[in-house]
Amino acid sequence: MIWQLDLIILMIVIVLGIGALTVKDLLSAAVLFGAYSFMMCLLWAIMGAVDVAFTEASVGAGVSTVLFVAAVFRTSRRTKD
Repeated sequence: MIWQLDLIILMIVIVLGIGALTVKDLLSAAVLFGAYSFMMCLLWAIMGAVDVAFTEASVGAGVSTVLFVAAVFRTSRRTKD
């Protein structure tokens, strides 16, 4: 394994996680969560857990993101803050 690649992806995961928690726009939060799930999928695949990576890609980055975006479009996008 290339530990530099692991470290880069881990830093991206941390930045995306913090960004998804701190952003005010709900659509942006849903997109950042989808990117977070995709990066976690890459991290699982690099570590050799291909079954977990496939599940993360299909459920985390796929279905959950689509459902979050659909829910955002059915509600208001911005908070009142």
